[in-house]
Amino acid sequence: MTAPVFVVDQLGGAASEFVLDGPEGRHAVSVKRLRPGEDVVLTDGLGHWAEGVVKAAEGKDRLVVDVESVHEEPAVAPRITVVQALPKGDRGEVAVETMTEVGVDAIVPWQASRCITQWKGERGLKALGKWRATAREAGKQSRRVRFPEVADAATTKEVGALLATADFAAVLHESGEERLATAELPTDGEIVLVVGPEGGVSPEELALFAEAGAKPYVLGPTVLRTSTAGTAAAALLLGRTGRWS
Repeated sequence: MTAPVFVVDQLGGAASEFVLDGPEGRHAVSVKRLRPGEDVVLTDGLGHWAEGVVKAAEGKDRLVVDVESVHEEPAVAPRITVVQALPKGDRGEVAVETMTEVGVDAIVPWQASRCITQWKGERGLKALGKWRATAREAGKQSRRVRFPEVADAATTKEVGALLATADFAAVLHESGEERLATAELPTDGEIVLVVGPEGGVSPEELALFAEAGAKPYVLGPTVLRTSTAGTAAAALLLGRTGRWS
């Protein structure tokens, strides 16, 4: 089994002794029950990471780790961003969790016109916080050292602006005449994929996205829920661009 991952605010550049405390230390000592001699990985979630060996477990929330030199995982290419329309209930966290596990680089919550869920005021901030916490926990679970960015909720106009800057932009939609599996993809730059809500992407949104350079594509013969479509499409793109090879 690979070493468990723990998130820290900052890693020093030289070999040193590192104290893991707070919630992460509590998880390591009281939940994972790590003991001296066991391997761990420490990361800031921004690509910096270090392998370490547990030196001591103290109390219920303090782990002392002998750390070797810190490494940096280079950013991958092409970068994959999924614009995710807001699903109902906890399906948003499900989408974020599975997209993080497969390797998506950025997630943009989208307040589409046909979304039932509305992110407003404190409720919106709380929901966004859940998405970001989910990305962090899923990043740890899947042994990532570069966690996906979860942006602030975007309007349709802001999504259009994002699509206009992409090297490849696509909207998953039943009107597409081409499958995503046969689209010509870049080997570098930015790929931006839009996943609509359960009610579908409106004609007005499709038109705006088309003006920004995003064509509609179909994923396969079946209809996926908005909470699973982004993960399935991202896995396809990761395989086709060579990031999974």
